[in-house]
Amino acid sequence: MALLTPLLAFLYHLPHVYKWLLRPYYVASLFMSVAFLAIRKTPGVCDHLSTQREDGNPCDFDWREVEILMFLSAIVMMKNRRAITVEQHVGNIILFSKVANVLLFFRLDIRLGLLYLTLCIVFLMTCKPPLYMGPEYIKYFSDKTIDDELERDGRVTWIVEFFANWSPECQSFASVYADLSLKYNCAGLKFGKVDIGRYGEVSKKYKVSASPLSKQLPSLVIFQGGKEVMRRPQVDKKGRAVSWTFTEENIIREFNLNELYQKSKKLSKTKGAAADKAALSQFPPVLEEEEPEQEVVGAQEEDLETKKDK
Repeated sequence: MALLTPLLAFLYHLPHVYKWLLRPYYVASLFMSVAFLAIRKTPGVCDHLSTQREDGNPCDFDWREVEILMFLSAIVMMKNRRAITVEQHVGNIILFSKVANVLLFFRLDIRLGLLYLTLCIVFLMTCKPPLYMGPEYIKYFSDKTIDDELERDGRVTWIVEFFANWSPECQSFASVYADLSLKYNCAGLKFGKVDIGRYGEVSKKYKVSASPLSKQLPSLVIFQGGKEVMRRPQVDKKGRAVSWTFTEENIIREFNLNELYQKSKKLSKTKGAAADKAALSQFPPVLEEEEPEQEVVGAQEEDLETKKDK
């Protein structure tokens, strides 16, 4: 069951994710996740490994290795209960597979454990997960532009995501947030993002901790007239984030996006009508043309001839 849910999710989204799954980051992560399995099962290599099996077969898992793998499966199952995208499912499997590999290699041979741990550290420092590059209606803020944009028009409601590129949760949430912007963006309701991992002053001003231990990433905040109205996840008096799942359904319900969108559409129509009036005011009114003087003179002559005939 630990692997069944992510497997079904992966098969369902396979037509949409095969492109990013074949990127170098995920290909390398896959090989690192199955490193111990490959060494333990490869003939000619496993023959030189130590084992605690009663039959002395070095090419099969002993009872302790099976126990570690079962513990890994339980952790993955618990983590994937809160996963909302296939990227999160795959990311959880890769992460805890690497952790299990570290434990298994250290147990097998401390030299192999140190070698594998070094490879993991180098990989973590040099390779970053691919960022979401799909369609979106999102404005990216910097520390110099965020205040001006939020206060530019008091009638506009902003939903701003505070994120960090290094956060796996933010990377997984990127596609969900992009879909919301495509569905609900209008003149009166806009979506923005700011990288608080890059702009530390923004993190301090809006009180969103960029620490990996704070669990405040990502944070969604609604601004109206430049002032904060609501945020998720909420933060208690001790500065700890209250657990909250960033699914599309939760966001629509908690932020009342459907109602907010309907109100914002009225602002769009008002802005459109005002723009039309402004465009018309740029042109002078069209005056009716006076009849040429020759036509008036001709008509008077006809009247005189008619009187003479009478």
